[in-house]
Amino acid sequence: MLLGAIDAVALSAAVAIGYVLGSIPVAVLIARGQGFDPRDVGDRNPGYWNVKEQRGGQAALPVFVGDVCKGALAAGAGIVLDGSTWGIAYAAVAAAMIGHAFPVFADFRGGRSVLTFVGGMAVLSPVAAAAAAAAFAIVWAGSRSLALAARVGVFGFPLVQIGFESKERVAATGALMGIVGLRFAQAAVRDRQA
Repeated sequence: MLLGAIDAVALSAAVAIGYVLGSIPVAVLIARGQGFDPRDVGDRNPGYWNVKEQRGGQAALPVFVGDVCKGALAAGAGIVLDGSTWGIAYAAVAAAMIGHAFPVFADFRGGRSVLTFVGGMAVLSPVAAAAAAAAFAIVWAGSRSLALAARVGVFGFPLVQIGFESKERVAATGALMGIVGLRFAQAAVRDRQA
């Protein structure tokens, strides 16, 4: 019984920490310093890509780093809270992604959670993350398309991961990717209605 209570406490703490980390509106804070709100320009997504499109790669680099760190720190918190249960770390990353998508500190108007996913998976599955990063680099070098390279790196991740991790972990990764897919679907619906 005590073990169940400890797990519930660790899970609750991991989810709370993940959500608060995810809710830090890095793109909004960085962009405000540059005189704009990314939620009001471009594709209205408060993330790296929109800030890069508005102000260039150098100006957007802190957004990239910040959003990746949110996922990595959430995963790390989940591992610290209960290193024997990988599910708690996955829950922390899910909470960070949801926090990024619906941030309490930015009127619940958030981004698509791609880089928060990337940061979380770099901690939870570093070998698969390294392989996905290599695929990203190869596609980018060959195509010079950041969008295509990002899709290959992110959506190829579970294909690499299945080679050396349990099907349960791969399924958990798929669930995290579902958050990203939902956010892209919501953006598509919003764009059609605009």
